[in-house]
Amino acid sequence: MTSTHKSTHNLAIDSSITASPNLKHLVLLGAGHAHVHVLHSLAQSRPANLSITVVAPYPRQLYSGMVPGFVAGHYTLEQCVIPLERLLLRCGARYIQSSGIAIDADKQTVMLANGETVAYDWLSVNTGPVMDREKIEEQMPGAREHALFVRPIEAFGQLWPQVAALGQSRAIHLAVVGAGAAGLELAMAAAHALQGPLYPPGSRVTLVTGGLAPAQNYPDGAQARVLQALQRLNITVLADACVGVGLGEIMLASGARLACDAPLMAVGAQAPAWLAGSGLTLDIAGFVAVNRFQQSTSHPQVFAVGDVASRVDSPHPRSGVYAVHAGPPLLANLRAALQAQALQAYPPPRRTLNLLSCGGGYAIAVWGGFSVEGRWVWRWKDRIDRQFVARYSQ
Repeated sequence: MTSTHKSTHNLAIDSSITASPNLKHLVLLGAGHAHVHVLHSLAQSRPANLSITVVAPYPRQLYSGMVPGFVAGHYTLEQCVIPLERLLLRCGARYIQSSGIAIDADKQTVMLANGETVAYDWLSVNTGPVMDREKIEEQMPGAREHALFVRPIEAFGQLWPQVAALGQSRAIHLAVVGAGAAGLELAMAAAHALQGPLYPPGSRVTLVTGGLAPAQNYPDGAQARVLQALQRLNITVLADACVGVGLGEIMLASGARLACDAPLMAVGAQAPAWLAGSGLTLDIAGFVAVNRFQQSTSHPQVFAVGDVASRVDSPHPRSGVYAVHAGPPLLANLRAALQAQALQAYPPPRRTLNLLSCGGGYAIAVWGGFSVEGRWVWRWKDRIDRQFVARYSQ
């Protein structure tokens, strides 16, 4: 099946595939960590009866695990990027540079922001974390106009250099809203950068936690390590909630106002609003409900992984670590589904290795209730991240 409109970003599909009478059309909506693995593997071995369409707003993946290192000055932006073009060409996929705005799961179609409608036999959704501007604006009026949002990560990667340039011209105050892993890593990365030789003295960073303790989802020992890392970088921690954003200030729930040059919004991810009318069964927060096969609980032709999905049989945190792990079993079950074979259950790891970068070539590792820290942990994380990008960039 093909879309109803012609795309300006098509990559040719082999004629041997299009000639197959049993052709199946797989649509990969989003180019998150799991889909990058699927593309990489299909480029090496693709079923003969399969055509592939990839829908993603950018022709590359900016790997989120390396973005704090980019902010800290350890990497250039290009070093954090996985280009998609080679993967797309090697697996004969059609690429549409757009985003999904609606799914009709009963009709098996996806509506795109560019006006196209794409039909599918099989759909896999891996669109990554979403920061719902409307919901955040309701909670924090003025955020949409005045704040710098961490998501989409590609837009943040393009805008951060403007903040860095401002910091090089004069001392600035950066306020980071959100004390999860993303907020913590970015606060520490920014603090390290602003204390560097290219920046005038006097810049500072404040972490606005929303009233929660920093790293609240981590075990006690790791929380203590995080607090010490924040203190070493002279980051002010405010156990208060942001209730509004104005020009040059943040309004807090306590009634206080925090003056700042750049409010950075790093609150948790929300479900894409366009899922609401899809016909797919969603969880209470609006994410796609999936089973042990990472398959929609209501529509077996649909798979979903990463931050857009919720495992109803085995809930786990929304984290890039889980999305990376989800790639190989997603690929196996897509192959099985295409060949009408039995699917294989995928149990998410009970424990994951979380590596939290702390700015200046220093990191904390968390495994279950165990944690360690040091420069050697940063070197470990750096090696893992570089290898991940290199593997899928070849």
